[in-house]
Amino acid sequence: MVSFVFHGGALWSLALLAAGRRRLNIDRPMLAMTTAIYAYCAAQILASIVNGTLRADATHFLPLMTLLLFPISYSTWSIMDKESLARTAVRASAAACVGALVLAIVQYHWIGMLRPEGGAGNPIVFATVTCLAVMMCLTGALSGVEKAWKPLTAAALAGVVATLYSGSRMVWVALLIALVAVLVTHRERVFRSDMKQLLVIAGASTLIITAITSPIVADRTHVLFEDWNALAVNGDYTTPLGLRVGLWDVGLDAFRQAPVFGHGMAAGRMLSRQGFKQRFGATEGFNHFHNGFLTALVQAGLAGALTLAAIFVVTIRNATRVLRISADPLERFGATIMVVTVIIYVAGGMTGILVGHDILDSTLMVLLVSGTYLACGQTISPKGQSTSQASAFRGREKGANLPPHHF
Repeated sequence: MVSFVFHGGALWSLALLAAGRRRLNIDRPMLAMTTAIYAYCAAQILASIVNGTLRADATHFLPLMTLLLFPISYSTWSIMDKESLARTAVRASAAACVGALVLAIVQYHWIGMLRPEGGAGNPIVFATVTCLAVMMCLTGALSGVEKAWKPLTAAALAGVVATLYSGSRMVWVALLIALVAVLVTHRERVFRSDMKQLLVIAGASTLIITAITSPIVADRTHVLFEDWNALAVNGDYTTPLGLRVGLWDVGLDAFRQAPVFGHGMAAGRMLSRQGFKQRFGATEGFNHFHNGFLTALVQAGLAGALTLAAIFVVTIRNATRVLRISADPLERFGATIMVVTVIIYVAGGMTGILVGHDILDSTLMVLLVSGTYLACGQTISPKGQSTSQASAFRGREKGANLPPHHF
C-alpha cells in the first residue's frame, strides 16, 4: 500500500508538472537532498557503464526510480499547509502503530508465526516501518503538533510492542537510540511540569510491556548467543548471524576486486550468491550483503557508498541546522523526523537492507519529503494562481488562522 500510494502520487505529480499545472519547488534544502540522491543513482549507473553491464543491470535500475521521484513529490507536497501535513503524518502514524500491533498479535498467537511480518512479507521491514511510526507519534506528542498526547502515547506504546514482537534485534537497538534522540531534542518540554503525567504513564506502560514481551526478548537474545557459539566454535555459517558474517566476508573480498566503481548491480547480486556457495557450501538466495553500505560498495564501489552516505549526511545537516536555531514546533517536528529516520535506517541497515526494497525506499522518500519540507522548506502555491488566490488556498487548508512561522 505504501509503495503503491507513493509511486502513484509521484507519477501523477509528474503528469501535473508536464501539463504545467504544477511547478518545481527548488529551495536550497530540496536542492541539496536531490543532489545527493541523484549522485547515488548516477554512481550506480556509472558502475554499470564502466563494467559493461548496462543491459544486464537495466532491470535492476527500477528501484532507483523511487529515489529519483523525490523532487517531484516534494514539489507537490509543498503546496500543502505545514500544520495540516504534520497532523496528518502524526495521526497516520498512530493508526499504523495500532494496526501493526493487531497484525503482530494475530500472526504470533493465532497463526503461529515466530516473527510477525505484518503485510510487508519481512519481519525486519515490518519492524522498521513500525519503529518509524512510533517515533512520529512520540515526536508529535512532545512537539505539541497534536494536543491529544494521551492517544498518541498509547499508539506509540502499541507500536513498541509490535516492534518487539517482530524479533528484529537491530531495530530494537535503533528504537532505543531514536528514543533517546527524541527525548534529548525535546528535553525542555519533557521536563516541564505538565509532562510529568506523560512520563508516569510511559514508565508504567514500559513495565507492562516488559512483562508481556520479556519471553520474546529473552528468546531472541538466547538465539543470538547460540548463533555466536555455533559460529565461533563450529564455524557454522547457516545461522542468521553466521549468514551475515559470511556475506560480509564475501562482500569485502568483492569490494577489494573493484574498489572504485564496483561490479554493477546484477553482478553484485550474483557475487553474493556464488561467493557464499563457494566459500561455505550453502545455497542461499541473497540479493544483498545484509549491510547497506557494503552492498553499495560491491555494486558501485566507493562512489556508491560515499554518495549513499551523503544522502544521510545532508539529511542530518539540514535537521541539525533547524534544531540549533529554530523554536518553531513544526520546524522542530520536521527536523526530528529527519534525525530519527537517519538513525533507524542506518542502524537497521548495518545488518539488513538500507535501500533497494520497495517498501523501505517508499517510506524513506515519504519521510525525507515531509521532514525536509516541514523543517526548512518553503510553501508554494499551485501553478497559475495569483497571490490572493494562493493566500485563499492556504487559508482554506489551514482553517483561516495562520500562526506565525517563527516565534
